[in-house]
Amino acid sequence: MKRILVVVLLLIIAGLSQAATPHASFAGQWTFDPTQSKNIGMMAEATIKTVITQSKTEVVVDDTSTFKGQADTQHTVYELSGKPAANTSMMAGQATTRSHWEADRLITEWESSGAIAGTVNKRVETRYLSPDGNTMSVESAHPGKDPMVIVYTRSK
Repeated sequence: MKRILVVVLLLIIAGLSQAATPHASFAGQWTFDPTQSKNIGMMAEATIKTVITQSKTEVVVDDTSTFKGQADTQHTVYELSGKPAANTSMMAGQATTRSHWEADRLITEWESSGAIAGTVNKRVETRYLSPDGNTMSVESAHPGKDPMVIVYTRSK
C-alpha cells in the first residue's frame, strides 16, 4: 500500500511540475528578417516591426509594416485558452483562430472564408523561439503545401 501511495505522490508531483513549466515568452520588440525567412515571395521586400505583449491568457501581436510604400498595421490576439477568437489576416481577411501550447510552441489554427463561395481556407501557424531567445520563427502552413517561415530578430 505504501508503494502505491509513493507512486501516486510522485505522479502528482511530476504532473504539477509539468503544469508549472513556463511557456516561451514572445514579449518584446521584433524586426522581420527576410534573409533568414523561407518561401516568403514578394514579402521579402517588406519591412515589419512587431511588438508583442504576453500574459497567462493571451499573446497580443501588433505589426507595423511597409510594403511598396504602403504602410499597414495589424493587431492579432491569440487566446491561450483554446477558445475561438476573431482576428484579421492580411491575406485572408476575417478569420477565426484557436491557439494552444505544445511544449514551448504556440500553435494557432486559422479558418477563413475561401475565395470560392462556401469554401473554407485553413492554415496552421506555429510560433517558436531559438534556444537563445533572440530569433522568433512563425511557420504558416496550408495543408499539403510547404510552409512559409517568417523569421524575426529581437530588437535591442
